[in-house]
Amino acid sequence: MIDAVIFDMDGVLIDSEPLWREAEMKIFKKVGVELTTEMCMETAGLRIEEVVSYWYRISPWNGPSKQDIIEEIDAEVKRLIMEKGEQLPGVSKAIGFFTGKAIPKGLASSSSPGIIKTVLEKLNLENAFDAICSAVHEEYGKPHPAVYITAAVKLGCKPEHCLAVEDSFNGLIAAKAARMKTVAVPDPFEAASPKFSIADLKLDNLEKFSEEHWEQLNRPSDRYIEGNK
Repeated sequence: MIDAVIFDMDGVLIDSEPLWREAEMKIFKKVGVELTTEMCMETAGLRIEEVVSYWYRISPWNGPSKQDIIEEIDAEVKRLIMEKGEQLPGVSKAIGFFTGKAIPKGLASSSSPGIIKTVLEKLNLENAFDAICSAVHEEYGKPHPAVYITAAVKLGCKPEHCLAVEDSFNGLIAAKAARMKTVAVPDPFEAASPKFSIADLKLDNLEKFSEEHWEQLNRPSDRYIEGNK
């Protein structure tokens, strides 16, 4: 059933979602937009230009352009990744698992190519993926399935024969819209939310991914949800 696996990046490979929130809160505050953690979670998984446009519609500001804010957040996220970024539990194990099964691996991220490059260098994963796709190059970002479909094409696989690993609900919707099987590893801040029940498998982290899970995911219609342990 599953011929390829496609990983999201932020919140799946690297614990960068808190860094994104830190950067967004800092930069938006400069233009009078005071964000909370909960408010940042509303736009998790979206492209940065969509995040900026979202908050501009709600609270338009004077002075710096939206492009200025995009570039400032992008630069701040890169800085924070190099300073604080850490690989999430189970990433090496999961990559090794699929490599051992000769399953092609892709990356489908909403982040810019520059941030993707920074993360892969920080984690020493530059050669870990057979295809790397940024939603920046798509007409629509997540929750639209475009970036996942592009990744599947680059891997030479049909989307319905791919497994997607996601942490955000917007990303999960994108993968589901591409008709992929899905593994959700939600941010602890919202891990208890019932919205992640649409995933075929839910885990606290990738360290828990097992051969049993792989077998479950390869069954035609099974959905397997593992609670927090």
